[in-house]
Amino acid sequence: MGLSAVAGTILRSRALAALTSPQGVDRYLEQINPMWAANEVRARIVDIRREVDVAGHPPVATITFAPTSTWAGHRAGQHVQLGVEINGSRRATRVFTISSPDSRGGDRFTITMRANPTGLVSRYLVEQAEVGTMVHLSQALGEFTLPDRMPEHVVFISGGSGITPVMSMLRSLQRRTHRGRVTFVHYAQSPEHQIFATELEEISRGGDGIDVHLLHPEMGDPNLSPAHLERLIPGYRDLPTWACGPAPLIEAVSAAYDGSEALRVEYFQPPRTSGTSAQGEVAFTTSGHEAPNSGASLLEQAEALGLRPEFGCRMGICFSCTALKKAGVVKNVLTGEESSSAEEEIRVCVSAPVGDCVVEL
Repeated sequence: MGLSAVAGTILRSRALAALTSPQGVDRYLEQINPMWAANEVRARIVDIRREVDVAGHPPVATITFAPTSTWAGHRAGQHVQLGVEINGSRRATRVFTISSPDSRGGDRFTITMRANPTGLVSRYLVEQAEVGTMVHLSQALGEFTLPDRMPEHVVFISGGSGITPVMSMLRSLQRRTHRGRVTFVHYAQSPEHQIFATELEEISRGGDGIDVHLLHPEMGDPNLSPAHLERLIPGYRDLPTWACGPAPLIEAVSAAYDGSEALRVEYFQPPRTSGTSAQGEVAFTTSGHEAPNSGASLLEQAEALGLRPEFGCRMGICFSCTALKKAGVVKNVLTGEESSSAEEEIRVCVSAPVGDCVVEL
């Protein structure tokens, strides 16, 4: 066993954990060198590059991170929970998708994000953070990934910032020298809003079995429909497809694929909660608040009452907003499934009450 492996074993030992309790060994290591860690994952920003900067619109930037040796790597399509301490205040954590190809333990990786006007973390990272800024990370998460054995022809469909996971997949396939066909369809507001524009143009010119279709609704490109998809990708319903983007896009793609098992989707934001019953009362027992059910997600209804529940992604993928439902029925706005179980852990960002509902918040 090498010296670094021995050191790692000692740093992660129960004996040392007991000696450094309650802070833990990582708190001491962080004080000596922020890039030293035994269990936690941290990363230093080593580059910030603007991708899109249109006057009057939130900018988009690609940020490169050098992680601690505790980073286990990621598969294309996965995301991370990223935490930052802004102005010395409490750490804020949000979920972001990795945009770089598959990585291994300790490898650098990139996250491409839009500075959401209401996003505390994204605005800080894009508009204020500097090279050298340290962030806290989870290990990579998510099942929206490519199989180890790739089909002959795959389709990627994305919209807006939802391009990041499928771009990670495309870059990974290029690095693997995938010899099959790839059809890449992306919707952006306009050419000026196109993320990764230069790289996609080079890929399009290069051929190599990759067909790139960059569509801009403001310029008259048709809305996504079965007929439109059939013209772009004949026989698309039978082709393995990965789609990511805002809810309206994913809903349109899902309708066009009409239940095809070839489609895999990830919402860039939760879908609208239309169709959910807006009857009954919603009670938040910990805070003592209750109000008529508006039909919105439990997270939105709690926030409307002035509560501030923990959350990370608002998309139902990070589990940061899990709370205990004591009674009532909730509808998962991603899948449409309803659950009436009592004493049930739910994700309040994608759970909308159907009638009366009681939640510990």
